[in-house]
Parts: sequence; structure tokens; C-alpha cells
Amino acid sequence: MTVPRIYFPGITGKGETFDLGGENLRYVKSVLRMRKGDRLILFDGAGWEYETVIKNFSTDGIDVEVMGKNRIEDESPNIILLQALPKANKMDSIVRKATELGARRIIPFRSARSVPQLTAEKAHVRVSRWRSIATEAARQCGRADIPEVSDVLSFEEMLASSEEGALKIIFWEEESERGVKKLLRENKYEGARDVTVMIGPEGGFSREEVESAVRRGFISVSLGRNVLKVETAAVTILSIIQYELGIFGGEPEGDNL
Repeated sequence: MTVPRIYFPGITGKGETFDLGGENLRYVKSVLRMRKGDRLILFDGAGWEYETVIKNFSTDGIDVEVMGKNRIEDESPNIILLQALPKANKMDSIVRKATELGARRIIPFRSARSVPQLTAEKAHVRVSRWRSIATEAARQCGRADIPEVSDVLSFEEMLASSEEGALKIIFWEEESERGVKKLLRENKYEGARDVTVMIGPEGGFSREEVESAVRRGFISVSLGRNVLKVETAAVTILSIIQYELGIFGGEPEGDNL
């Protein structure tokens, strides 16, 4: 039986007893229907999991004792997803799936063909929502870390934030010379540990944007002849990278402490 997991930062170590607080009371007691003595896994979002036992329920909280902790070592590549703002609520799904597929950081940005024009207040609300979605997705998929979701950046700010030394890829439907599989299987990129991928909005990137990205070290690649929806493209691209370089097909690892 799978032990339920809850995000709870700030734990120090084995033997500690503390209150999970009222915000988790209804979920643990009424939704999960857990009882005194049941095991509960807590994760802190920074790579640690803690095995705990429920000691007591109160009217406004849950007392648990930490029985052990486990450092979850992630051997997958450090993937940064640069995602141009899509229409409606598609970014919700992209953040959720990117978390499940191992992205370490998600940077939403405005491109020339992005339809959403968010005010600062609306952008703040959206980013807060995306961070909550990333936290919940990490809980559901068994990650011990939570990907960082940055504030919404302009195209120029996004380019400036891209990491030096990483394999940087921009996906462009007009690219005709290089496919993503061929690129990832080149000798110099085999086993790459830092990968940054840039995905455009529904209308794709303008040629000027692609040229700007290439000048900053990005490599323009194609996914093939079919034009994918933006949310499909994100899932497809991250899956390809994890298949070629990362988590798919490997064995889970962890050091018990």
C-alpha cells in the first residue's frame, strides 16, 4: 500500500515531534481517513523525504513523530523549461506535466505572439497558482523536490537568464535542417546534464526571436512535420529529453539516513 505524502517544509530530523497544523487536518483525517499510528510521508521540496507516524489528532492539528529521513538523489538532467505564455489556462497543464516529467525550473515569458497581456497583479496571481500546481504535482508524482516557477519575464529578460554552459534548444516549426533526436544523439551532447528548452506560444516564434535566441547560444531544432499544440509540445519535448538523457528506463535511487 502506498504511503500518503504531504508537502511540509522546515523539518529538521529524526525524533522530532511537531504539529502539521489545521490546514492539513481535514485532508489527512477526512479525505485520507488516516488514524493514530498510521504512517505518513512528508517531503520538504528540497530533496528530503521524512517517514512519520501520526501520534495524535486534535481539534486544530495533527501531531506526528519523525521516524526516519531519506535523501532522494535525482540523477536526471537539470532541465529548465522556458515557456512562452499560452492562451487561457493551458499553462496550468504545462506546469503540472513539466513537474511530473522532471523539469527543475519553469520560466514563463512573453513573446511577440503571446496572446495573454497580463497586468502585474494578474501575473502575480497566475504565478502563485502555478507554484501551487507544481507543489501538488510533486506530491502526486513522488518527487521530493519542487521545481521553481519564476515570475513572468519579457523575452529579453528570459534570454538574459539562460544559463551559460547548458545545452540550449529552441523549438521552431520552420527549422528544416536539424531534428531534436539527431541533436541529442550527437557525441558532444550525449549525456548532457544541463538542458534548457524554449517553447513558443500558439503562433510560434517570429524569425527575429529565433535569430536573437541563436545569437545567445540556442540551437534551433524541429519536432518533425506535424505542428503540435503548445501543451502537447511541452509534454513531448520533455519526454524526449528524459528518454534520451534522463529518468525513463532507469532505476530509482536513494540513500537512507
